[in-house]
Amino acid sequence: MALRESPFSNSFVGGLHAVGWGLILPCFWSLDRLIAVCLSTTLERTQRQEQECYLHPLKVFFGFIIFLTLFLITAPLAFMGFLLWGPLQAARRPFSYHQGVTSSSAGERNLDFEQTGKATFGFVTANLCLLPDGLARFNNLGHTQRRAALIGQSIVQGVSRPHIRIFVDSPSSCGTLSPSSSLLPTATGPSTYGATECQAAATIPQDEDQTDVEVPATNPSNHVVFVPCDETEDPSSMPSPNPPSSVINTNQNSNQQGRKNHRNPPRVLHSQGLGQGDDVPWDVSSLFPANVDMLCLEEVFDKRAALKLTEALRPLYGHILYDVGVYACQPPGSCSSFKFMNSGLFLASRYPVLEAQYHCFPNGQGEDALAAKGLLSAKVLIGQIQKEKKAVGYFNCTHLHAPEGEGEIRFEQLNMLTKWIGEFQAMNKQPDEVVLFDVLCGDFNFDNCSPDDRLEQAHSIFEDYRDPCRVGPGQEKPWVIGTLLEQPTLYNENVKTPENLQRTLEREELRKQFISPPVAHAGVPMDYPELGQPWVGRRLDYILFRESSIAKQCETEIEEFTFVTQLAGLTDHIPVGLRLNVTLDANSVDG
Repeated sequence: MALRESPFSNSFVGGLHAVGWGLILPCFWSLDRLIAVCLSTTLERTQRQEQECYLHPLKVFFGFIIFLTLFLITAPLAFMGFLLWGPLQAARRPFSYHQGVTSSSAGERNLDFEQTGKATFGFVTANLCLLPDGLARFNNLGHTQRRAALIGQSIVQGVSRPHIRIFVDSPSSCGTLSPSSSLLPTATGPSTYGATECQAAATIPQDEDQTDVEVPATNPSNHVVFVPCDETEDPSSMPSPNPPSSVINTNQNSNQQGRKNHRNPPRVLHSQGLGQGDDVPWDVSSLFPANVDMLCLEEVFDKRAALKLTEALRPLYGHILYDVGVYACQPPGSCSSFKFMNSGLFLASRYPVLEAQYHCFPNGQGEDALAAKGLLSAKVLIGQIQKEKKAVGYFNCTHLHAPEGEGEIRFEQLNMLTKWIGEFQAMNKQPDEVVLFDVLCGDFNFDNCSPDDRLEQAHSIFEDYRDPCRVGPGQEKPWVIGTLLEQPTLYNENVKTPENLQRTLEREELRKQFISPPVAHAGVPMDYPELGQPWVGRRLDYILFRESSIAKQCETEIEEFTFVTQLAGLTDHIPVGLRLNVTLDANSVDG
């Protein structure tokens, strides 16, 4: 049974809800602007100093008076709207669903899955900090609506480009390749927001010494290019003495701009294993990975921002769940907890959503209790196998408790995740289905290096799901990079553009100035990193996958793990991506 788009079972109730919210919105907007006019981001303060603008105090004074007056005038209307809007939350399904024309890209890419038994799936998670503008400014981010539009454009630009795979005749002797610069289309609209003012937000920079590569136009979404290499390079400069593969997945543009006559080995896809068969290809990319099938976005709290994202993504993602969460008194009819904001979760899928379920964490405390953080689980339809079987996948999005020093709350929420995911899959399991992937991702709000997060690091969920970046509790793999940026330096020259942030993350001594450091346990001195270990920083954003719950005939292999810098200056987190290769022995599937 297909999901209905409206969160209400009939249009009359939906209309009443819209009227109630319409009465609340003017008051809500006035309060938001009242806060925003009093708070400036570091970027705005810098711009005023450069422009020698001395009228800002007057703007704050008169703005405060105007928005306070509007707030007081509209407050009675908001109260009446609340009396109508609040009780209707008991009749509201906890998400809205947009269903459009399903993008053909994913289907074309996995078109021969039934014959070959091979498919590839791309996943991305990103915390966007799309709070109401006044609240976002506490995180040194403003202009929520403008950022939402730019973020949507950036995602579309990255994921809609060709997925280019370059085969080189000698990986140890090939020079710098930058096919993304010469092959990818550039977007038409320039960005004027904050950190990207000096460039077009959706423009791909050109390398002066880039290699020209001709791409066959057989498949617009997956190119294979053969590049001969006749120059040699010093083997000592290679990232790995024995590259595991001569396949390079170019999902970003080179950072060797302006360096003429300087030849380096391909830096597009790195591979640094631990010498124990765990060889995870990884990359720092200034573009989102191509052909992403599933997006999990967090902190999309603002409803207008969610609609802007939906509008931007709908040409590529025909199935979007937004405005996820509950409002008002929860549970309905009680006053134990009042939710002013939804969960902030936002799911976009190229594949049809068969089933979806949301759970709200009941143990939030402090400011986190004002938002309906929780878990969103979805089952998607991938296609048919042998006509009698359906290929499906499970995708789970979450955002855990935020305040530091409250690991017990997050630990209990991890217990809830395990329980809810198991119940959802057991309830929706069908005998004619073959499960190809089971992914859990989101902002966990704890890392794998802070002594203060030791409790969560040892949770059993990491025995159930596999984390590509993790060696064990408290130990990351050498190539891992923290994903939480320091908010005061979001607009520093080294991190305010995708290319600059990419170069910064690739240099350990530089990135430690802009990535949040580990959190020490209260009263215990911290020595980080340990001798001989790299500096990682706080990695709060996770993409985990599970193999025990998928079909026994399936084999899963990591094609690449990506740290994405394309949203530099637009959020305080670094998005991460994971691409999985799934191989299914179709002959062994019971018919």
